[in-house]
Amino acid sequence: MSRIGRMPVAIPAGVTVTIAEGNEVTVKGPKGELNRVLPKEMDIKLEDGHVVVSRPNDLKKMKSLHGLTRTLIHNMVIGVSEGYTKTLEINGVGYRAQKAGKKLTLTLGYSHPVEMEDPDGIETKVDGNKIIVSGISKEKVGQYAAEIREKRKPEPYKGKGIKYADEVIRRKVGKTGKK
Repeated sequence: MSRIGRMPVAIPAGVTVTIAEGNEVTVKGPKGELNRVLPKEMDIKLEDGHVVVSRPNDLKKMKSLHGLTRTLIHNMVIGVSEGYTKTLEINGVGYRAQKAGKKLTLTLGYSHPVEMEDPDGIETKVDGNKIIVSGISKEKVGQYAAEIREKRKPEPYKGKGIKYADEVIRRKVGKTGKK
């Protein structure tokens, strides 16, 4: 049986989970509210402060959906109680970020500044050469952070560009002159 799918999802204090018809799960907490329609094949139940997910049979598709469904519910519960953050670092001479209202302006060595609008439910903060993306949906936070990084990926020779704070850039040796 799925090790992840078997584990019950604990519901912390201040968080409410409701399961509507068609496996529509709504999670409300101090940071906000998330709802998602999960696969209809999975059996989702609330049992004394825990959400338990079970599968009808052992087909390969059901096994993979089992773990996925449990993880999605777990991510929603953590999102409304604690929230998610991703930190990006900008490296490079003249590379910088500014924040004005909901607009993030990046100066990345192009002939024009790159402007990005914060999506709904996502907030960005600029702290020196760091950009902090935060929100309650793990999926949206990760996607927006990836879109920011995509504007100027880190290059392997000097390490210039936008990278995740915990990312390690594999450096390459540049070419050498003739002797």
